[in-house]
Amino acid sequence: MVSRKDANKARLKRHKRVRAKISGTAERPRLAVYRSNANISAQIIDDVKGVTLVSASTFGKDFSANGGNKAAAREIGKMIAEKAIAEGITEVVFDRGGYLYHGRVSELAEGAREGGLKF
Repeated sequence: MVSRKDANKARLKRHKRVRAKISGTAERPRLAVYRSNANISAQIIDDVKGVTLVSASTFGKDFSANGGNKAAAREIGKMIAEKAIAEGITEVVFDRGGYLYHGRVSELAEGAREGGLKF
């Protein structure tokens, strides 16, 4: 019998490998993405202080549409960019969280770029 690999375990392994190389600072915080089947969320984090500066997600009160599609991901990208610029953040380091840069993750990134974030 063939055993199936645990996809989330492999994702976490990739995420650890990426996190060893990137870190958010006060000048350039980290834009971290989390994706589930039904929702997507993003946080801008200062890793030096260990503080979340800005966050946006599809399961928040200010979002009412379906959270599991590309349109929602692009909208979350725009929302996080808008909140970040209001806080004075213009440049970030993108952390895809071990997910492939494809589909909803890339749409979130494009939405954040459209909103004015640079990475």
